[in-house]
Amino acid sequence: QVRLVESGGDLVQPGGTLRLSCTASGIPFSSYAMSWYRQAPGKDREFVASIGTASAVTKYANSVKGRFTISRDNQNNILYLQMNKLKSEDAAVYFCKAVTSAGAEFWGQGTQVTVSS
Repeated sequence: QVRLVESGGDLVQPGGTLRLSCTASGIPFSSYAMSWYRQAPGKDREFVASIGTASAVTKYANSVKGRFTISRDNQNNILYLQMNKLKSEDAAVYFCKAVTSAGAEFWGQGTQVTVSS
């Protein structure tokens, strides 16, 4: 059974830092491209960052480039999102996604990030 569990969401002040984690089970994690998405209230889910299987290729949304870093630990099946210099517009539910080479997708349940003073 595929399971992706996000954690690390919290209330943080503008300018603050958070690290999100996504722990995977039931999949050959190292073989899956992984991504982070987010969804704010009343908005569509949007792409945040992605990382290839061997961490060689990373991509970021323009809105987070230079502030967020995606990484993965293939030995422990964990995906990370380091978020620095958080802004109010970063507040959202953050989801991780796993994608197989055949295009099948698996999603986690999300973790809430609130940015407020």
